[in-house]
Amino acid sequence: MKTLSRTDEVLEKQRRYLLPSVITYYSQPLVLERGKDLYLYDTEGREYLDFFGGILTVIAGHCNDVITDALIDQARKLQHVSTLFPNIPQVELAEKLAAITPGRLQKSFFTNSGTEANETAILLARAYTGRHEVVALRHSYSGRSALAMSLTANHAWRLDQGVSGIIHAHNAYCYRCPFEKTYPDCNLICARDIEEMIQTATSGQLAAFIAEPIQGVGGFITPPKEYFSIVADIVRRYGGVFISDEVQTGFGRTGGKWFGIEHWGVQPDIITAAKGMANGAPVGATIASPEIADALKGLTISTFGGNPVTSRAAKATIDFIESENLLENARVVGSYLRDRLLELQQKFPLIGDIRGMGLMQGVELVQDPKSKQPAVEALKRLMDLTRDNGLIIGKGGLYGNVIRISPALTCSRNDVDNAVRILDRSLTQLSARAA
Repeated sequence: MKTLSRTDEVLEKQRRYLLPSVITYYSQPLVLERGKDLYLYDTEGREYLDFFGGILTVIAGHCNDVITDALIDQARKLQHVSTLFPNIPQVELAEKLAAITPGRLQKSFFTNSGTEANETAILLARAYTGRHEVVALRHSYSGRSALAMSLTANHAWRLDQGVSGIIHAHNAYCYRCPFEKTYPDCNLICARDIEEMIQTATSGQLAAFIAEPIQGVGGFITPPKEYFSIVADIVRRYGGVFISDEVQTGFGRTGGKWFGIEHWGVQPDIITAAKGMANGAPVGATIASPEIADALKGLTISTFGGNPVTSRAAKATIDFIESENLLENARVVGSYLRDRLLELQQKFPLIGDIRGMGLMQGVELVQDPKSKQPAVEALKRLMDLTRDNGLIIGKGGLYGNVIRISPALTCSRNDVDNAVRILDRSLTQLSARAA
């Protein structure tokens, strides 16, 4: 009887014991065993430069010593009590979030994921306004619950029939403008169209508008600088609250600011967060202004929300970002990354668009720059090539043709150079095979 390799053994157990709908990257799934800083290692001992960071989650590097030490210390002290019992890490984290979030956001509710954070945000908005209808954006992704999938506007991730009261507006996808306009001559028609949509497709009585400042799964779609201020004004005139989904853009990812929406000069009424918040420990947070938070009457509980271990990890992550000046590093190194990607765009016609902020950069691949036909199969092949060459990148977009680049905020220019060198090599190999 043939003995399976460790990799094959893991993959066989994955096939046998996990839901088949659990997707994995690459034509041959990559089994990872350990990680440190910006590097991951598979079960065969191969090293990979990680420029995806566990879907923008490992924000301070894999197995960060400072954060890990805090987590272990707390695990030895108090591991779990539920929200029925106040605990020190939870209130200290809430206090810190009140200090770094924009505007009047002050009160938090902790959960386990971005999905739950978004669920809580919609619940708060509906309780505060006494209304039901919510406006979300096309190409968005909000999570995997029934409500979150209904907020999501990407057919690949909507596995449920959905819930009522949610309407999807056009987003600011300038590269593929739904109005076939060109910025800035478009007069931001995508933003202004939301008012007519509210007037014609809703009762005109809004509970909320929810949006990712930069759409994550959507392919790092980044709106123009005027977009959210126009939208926020419209939404508030119709009585809705503005929810900024910072699950992917939060905690310095976009460079120079704690939260993505700050780049647009808008103060949200509610912020949701998760992913990078605790550098990989499972946590979600919904932070609201006092009057919105106080509007939720009755009882609520979260068994694992505000868990002492994850709360301590989240506070340690925020403190580490602060002490190491990683907001500024993300801005500076992110700008350098953008320049290096633009150099690749000049070299490879396959690259149709580059967008994003800080260490959150998207590269859209197209079959032809004029037709902009999505290069879906090309990205699939490129993913395998970058893996073989020792680089991990992400994938997104409605068509699955956008490279998502999001290394830890500890990333250096040297790391960028290494990643771009591998990406250049992989694109060259891809082009040679297509010739």
